[in-house]
Amino acid sequence: MLLLVTACLVIGLISGYYGWSLAVGLGLYLAWTLKQLLRLHEWLRQHQPDEAPPDGYGLWGEVFDSIYHLQRRDQRVRGRLQAVIDRVQESTAALKDAVIMLDSDGNLEWWNRAAETLLGLKTPQDSGQPVTNLVRHPRFKEYFEQDSYAEPLEIPSPINDRLRIQLYITRYGNNEHLMLVRDVTRIHQLEQMRKDFIANVSHELRTPLTVICGYLETLLDNVEEVNPRWTRALQQMQQQGGRMQTLLNDLLLLAKLEATDYPSDNQPVSIDSLLQSIKSDAQQLSGQKNQHITLEADPTIQLKGSEAELRSAFSNLVFNAVKYTPAEGNIRIRWWGDDQGAHLSVQDSGIGIDSKHLPRLTERFYRVDSSRNSNTGGTGLGLAIVKHVLLRHRARMEISSVPGHGSTFTCHFAPAQVTKSRVISAAD
Repeated sequence: MLLLVTACLVIGLISGYYGWSLAVGLGLYLAWTLKQLLRLHEWLRQHQPDEAPPDGYGLWGEVFDSIYHLQRRDQRVRGRLQAVIDRVQESTAALKDAVIMLDSDGNLEWWNRAAETLLGLKTPQDSGQPVTNLVRHPRFKEYFEQDSYAEPLEIPSPINDRLRIQLYITRYGNNEHLMLVRDVTRIHQLEQMRKDFIANVSHELRTPLTVICGYLETLLDNVEEVNPRWTRALQQMQQQGGRMQTLLNDLLLLAKLEATDYPSDNQPVSIDSLLQSIKSDAQQLSGQKNQHITLEADPTIQLKGSEAELRSAFSNLVFNAVKYTPAEGNIRIRWWGDDQGAHLSVQDSGIGIDSKHLPRLTERFYRVDSSRNSNTGGTGLGLAIVKHVLLRHRARMEISSVPGHGSTFTCHFAPAQVTKSRVISAAD
């Protein structure tokens, strides 16, 4: 620029036209600048990712060189990012578990090779498709549309009914979903063998145990003809036989509950009258303990399901409260509804449970205190039955307890399981 101005001044000094000399020089400079701008515009419009910017001189040479260095730095950064992406894709492709990335609407964005084996996804035609259109199982649709994914879902594979898969869903980013799918066929087969074994043994033991208990009852009915030394032994045998029958009945009930996912008789159940009946039974079980049992139930809220299964689950919770609450203790039963569904809570002022035992309470035969369980005559299967009944009715159980201050068992039922009924008054 200095050279151009100096040259224009020299020409003006020679010719005597300073203004025209400066105007012509600046015009030429502006024309050259416009040409460089057009070259840059053309390069930005048509250039390939690895194409270098055009050559230039002076100030525009500095601009083109700066763009070139930025371009090279961007290429190095993109190369490193691409290398990381390639390593991640290679590592996930080697996994035996399926990894599927979904957008906020549940549409497929990316998946590894295992997803094609376990779910039958096809590349690239399934990209962008809703996952619920490709995994057509009613439980999966229900599971995917819920807000909480604390527990995994186990269903048959969409491409092979003999394969059992377990799905985990995690939310990340802008409400997007990461779904992991694992083949649990072997574990399912072992679990099925265990269930079949328990069910078969329970059935086989039921008949001989019924015969034994029948003869014991006959002997005790004619106890005067039996040597008095055998009376106590026969009574203890009858008592233990009764406990074994109760255990077998609970095992058979569990086997029945695990056989299907939904109750066969899915009809509206009046929970209010059901709890009234359970409360009366609990009062008789309480006997001389003189416990204060209260019931608060909304008569307009009903549940769709099996009345027999719900009675079994609710009575287990209430009877446990009676067993583990001392004399003069308080037991409160509540049944209510809100926007989240319907809820049943059984609160007692009993001995309470240490927090370390809470996660395992619903396991079969798990005992917080085996001696206490023996004294109360329990089988260790009550809460396991409650868990499976709730699972079949699309519900979950929440347990809170403080040692020495009692426990609260709360069952939460989804809105889809709840129905409303109108209470008929005397005026009607």
